[in-house]
Amino acid sequence: MTRWLRALLACAVLFGLTGTAEAVTRGGTLTYARYADSLFLDPVFNDANVDIWILTNLYDTLLQPTADGKGVEPGLAAEYQLSDDGLSMTLKLRPGTKFSDGSPITVNDVKWSLDRARDPNNGIWNFTLASVDKIETQGEDTVILRLKHPDPTLVAALATFNSAILPQKPYEAEAGATMEEKAKAFAEHPVGSGPFQFASWQRGTELVIKRNPHYWKMGEDGQPLPYLDEVRFPVIPDDATRILKLQAGEVDGAEFVPYARIAELKNDPNLNMELFQSTKVVFITVNVRPTLKNGQPNVLSDPKVRQALNHAIDKDALAKIVTFGVGTPMVTFMSASTPMAINNGPVYPYDLEKAKALLKEAGVAEGTEVTSIGLAGSADETAILSTIQQMWAQVGVKLNIEQLDNATRTARYRDGDFQMRVSLWTNDINDPSQITSYFAYFPNIESLHSGYQDKRIDELFEKSQQEMDKEKRAAMYKEIQETYVAAAPIMFLYEVPYPVALRKPVKGFVQIPLGNNIFSGAYVEN
Repeated sequence: MTRWLRALLACAVLFGLTGTAEAVTRGGTLTYARYADSLFLDPVFNDANVDIWILTNLYDTLLQPTADGKGVEPGLAAEYQLSDDGLSMTLKLRPGTKFSDGSPITVNDVKWSLDRARDPNNGIWNFTLASVDKIETQGEDTVILRLKHPDPTLVAALATFNSAILPQKPYEAEAGATMEEKAKAFAEHPVGSGPFQFASWQRGTELVIKRNPHYWKMGEDGQPLPYLDEVRFPVIPDDATRILKLQAGEVDGAEFVPYARIAELKNDPNLNMELFQSTKVVFITVNVRPTLKNGQPNVLSDPKVRQALNHAIDKDALAKIVTFGVGTPMVTFMSASTPMAINNGPVYPYDLEKAKALLKEAGVAEGTEVTSIGLAGSADETAILSTIQQMWAQVGVKLNIEQLDNATRTARYRDGDFQMRVSLWTNDINDPSQITSYFAYFPNIESLHSGYQDKRIDELFEKSQQEMDKEKRAAMYKEIQETYVAAAPIMFLYEVPYPVALRKPVKGFVQIPLGNNIFSGAYVEN
C-alpha cells in the first residue's frame, strides 16, 4: 500500500465515511479555566505549553497528530509522499481551505510558513525542519520539500505546532523591522488556519477564541467543525479557586487539577474527573553554572552534589504524597512512553547514606543552602518543594522556596536567573528528538537554560537527526540518556497523566498524550 493510498484512507476515516453520525449539540460557549495565561501567540517564537495549547486550536498544520499521539493523519495536506531515497517529500494541499479571514490558503502561504519556521534566526524550534534545504511549489496544490539528508522526524515535525500555516500577506504587512517584531504585532490580532479564530485577550484575565466559519474539517453531523461558538479561557492561578468555580458551575472545565483533589472530584456527581494519558514528566531544572546570576558561587555546579540530592529524594514517597499514587518515578529524562526511552528502573534510588557520602566528597558543609523557584498558587509545586525540603534536611542541605507568578518565573528562568525551578514537560512529537533538543542539546537553549553541556551529546543528537536506521538511532539515544542521567542536570521526579475536570454536560473534549487540548470536537449538551 502506497503512502498516497494510506493518506486517502485516513481521509475517509477523518471525515467519518466509515462510521455513523452521533447526536451532537452545536453552538454555545465552553469556559475552560487555566492555571496560567499564554505569553506569546505565535507558532514559531513561543516556547511554553501555555502558548502551544492555544495555538493548536488557532492554527492547523499540514499533517496532524492522531488522537493517541502515536501517528499522524492528513491535515491541510490531504496527501503526502516521501521519495524512495528519502531526500524529498511531496504534499498535496486539501482543496478549498481558507484562513479565518476567508482568504484562501495557498501553496505560497505554505512555503512561506515553513521557510519562516525553519529559519535558524527564528525561535528555538527551527531544528525540527533543519533537514529542509529548499521548498518548491508546483501549480496551485503541490508543495515539495527538498532535503539536505534523510530525516527520520520530518513527518512528525509537519504535525507539530511550529509548522503551523499562517497567511503571508497580512503577517508581512505588520509593522516591524524583524520577523519577531512583526510576529508580536500579528499575535495581537492573529489570522489563523485552525478550527477557532482569535476573539479577544485581556492579559492575565481571560483569552477568548471563537468558531472559525471557514474551517475545512467536518463533524459527526456532516457539518463543519467546531461545534462550539466560542471557548473562554479565564486565568485562575490559584488551584482552590479554580476548582471552587468548577464546582459552582461558573466554569465548565479546569486544567491542572491538584492530585490531592482527584478523589473528591471523582465522587462529585456533577463532574467527570479525567486522567488523560500523557508524556508529562515533572522534574526540577538545575542551574549548573559555576556562578549564579547574583554573583554567588553555585554549589550545584558540582555533579556529585546534584547526584547526592537526587539520591536524597524518595521518589516513591514523593509521588504518593503529591500525586496520591498517580505518578510513577522517572526512569530517564523523558517519559517512559517516548520512543527509544531507556528503562532500567527509576534513576537515583533513594539512598541517604550514598547522598551523604557524595556531599562529603564534594566538600559540602552541613547547613548549605540552595533555592528553588516555585509557582505561586500551585498546590502541587508547593507540595513538591515542601516535601523535598524535608528530605534534603536529612542530609544537611537547606532548601529555600521562592514563590513567583508564572510570568516572572518564566522571565527569570529564561534569563538564567535561578538556581533551581520546578518544571514540567510534555512531548509535542512522538519522537525523542524534541525533548532531547530542549533538555540536553546545548546549542538550542543551553539545555533547559541550565548551562549544562556535553559535546558528545551535542554530536550524537546532530547525528540522530539524520540517521534512518532505527537500531543505530536508538543506540545514539541510549548513550545520550545514560550520559545525561549520570551528569544529573535535573532532579528526576516522576511522570503523570493529565488531570482535567469537566462538567458532565461537556462532551468530546480531548487531550492527546502530546499535550494538545483539542476543542474542535467538544460540545456542551443542552
